[in-house]
Parts: sequence; C-alpha cells; structure tokens
Amino acid sequence: MAFPANDFGKQEPGDNKEIAEFCYTKYSLEFPLFSKITVIGEQKHPLYRYLTEDTNFKGEITWNFQKFLINRKGTVIARYDPRQKPLSSEIVNDIENTLQSS
Repeated sequence: MAFPANDFGKQEPGDNKEIAEFCYTKYSLEFPLFSKITVIGEQKHPLYRYLTEDTNFKGEITWNFQKFLINRKGTVIARYDPRQKPLSSEIVNDIENTLQSS
C-alpha cells in the first residue's frame, strides 16, 4: 500500500487523481495507492502517528518510500529505509517468513 505525501521536496504536489495517474503510468504500480496524506509534523495522519510513535519502530519518516511490514494481526514487525528496494532480498524474505508464521 502506498500513501502519497508532499512532505519531502514537494514531490507530490498534485491532487489524488493526478498522483494516481502519474504513479500508475510512470511506475506501473501493482498495489493500492491511497489518498494523499501528511506523514510528518502537527498534521500527521493517525496511521503515521501510530507507526512512528506507538510501535517498536519509533522515529520520524525521513523521506518518501519509508516501508513498514505489518503482520496479519496488525503488529508492526519491521521498518525499512526509504532507499531500500521493495523487492530486496531482505524485504522479500521477511514477508515470506511472516506469511509462513501466521
């Protein structure tokens, strides 16, 4: 799942429709893209407030493409650097292990 945010370098200034069209066309997205939200500061979306303040993976989002792995029970079990590719062996292995253990 992806949550566009314009909090970093003003990379997503458009509205939801413009962002979706760009992402699905340029990057051939194959996962859900949600409405644009704020992920830092006082207007931080409740999901990101939870992810960055109420889990074992505390700390502000540092750049777009921050990734979290959440198991079927809703527990956050990993957080990945924004530069880490979604299909990196570490992330893929963590997902496979999580699926096997749930």
